[in-house]
Amino acid sequence: MNAIKTAVIGVGRLGRNHARWLKNIAGSELVGVYDCDQKRSAEVAKEFDSRSFSSLDETLEEAEAISIAASTSAHFSLATRALESGKHLLVEKPFTETAAEAQTLIELANKKNLTLTVGHIERFNPAFRSLESKNIAPRFIEAHRMISFDPRGADVAVILDLIVHDIDLALTLISSPVKSIEASAVKVVSDYADIANARITFKCGAVANLTASRISLTPMRKLRIFQPSGYFSLDFQTRRLETYTLIKNGSSPDTKTNQFQRKIPLGKSGASVLFESIVDTKSDMLEDELVAFLAAVRGDAEVVVTARDAKLALEIAIEVERIAGAAEN
Repeated sequence: MNAIKTAVIGVGRLGRNHARWLKNIAGSELVGVYDCDQKRSAEVAKEFDSRSFSSLDETLEEAEAISIAASTSAHFSLATRALESGKHLLVEKPFTETAAEAQTLIELANKKNLTLTVGHIERFNPAFRSLESKNIAPRFIEAHRMISFDPRGADVAVILDLIVHDIDLALTLISSPVKSIEASAVKVVSDYADIANARITFKCGAVANLTASRISLTPMRKLRIFQPSGYFSLDFQTRRLETYTLIKNGSSPDTKTNQFQRKIPLGKSGASVLFESIVDTKSDMLEDELVAFLAAVRGDAEVVVTARDAKLALEIAIEVERIAGAAEN
């Protein structure tokens, strides 16, 4: 297998990790990194025994596939240049600043027959991927995403910084158009909303209630899925999926599993709940995301997070931000 020549544009904390994995992943040859902060670029290049490019043009000349981990405001211009130069792209989320920009990139990638994916990394979280073997039919989704303040993401509101993750997950789990959105948000320490809540109702009747804060002292990344057969509890930090499956009186579910499992009676109802716990602390989500990106570039697999997926999540996040802003005023 010939190694794909890869590069990273924007090597802050997140971009550095992209470079680290692209240096070590089989099938990737990290040819270099580029950052407008040339000192930072040189530091990261030295750390991974790679090259620090002095310009975007130089980067595009050398690489075949690129991770863009620069600030959100630069995504569109950088991605446009890269696609026009025939480069396959992974763009960190949020995809772009506007849906129109996202659509332009989608059309350009299609015209050039290039791989374009977006870094909605929670799709690669083992807790979420464990749902693939489950029968998911959500009626209500509740998500809480809390982090301490980090200036890196403060160039956009918490909605585009954090809630967009859970919007993407909700859209992945619920195959129905959005019917209505309610939202509220508050600025606390930055020029943009730092705490926000969105209630998204889908035409099928399902609801997603999403809350995020980037000024929390205690980090949290949790999502719960409620449906008639029971519910699922996902902890994205510990990478644990807990399932609570309703067992009606007289039924005998398959109990063969290698994971922790326990049957819990529900009092006088005659029913019980089968509790299962699955945890995976070995996988690295960014590694899995980049491996999937390169597999798509080689044509060995389909893109996991399509640019159209990311555009839809962005459109809804922008609408949440608009509604929250209107409510604040």
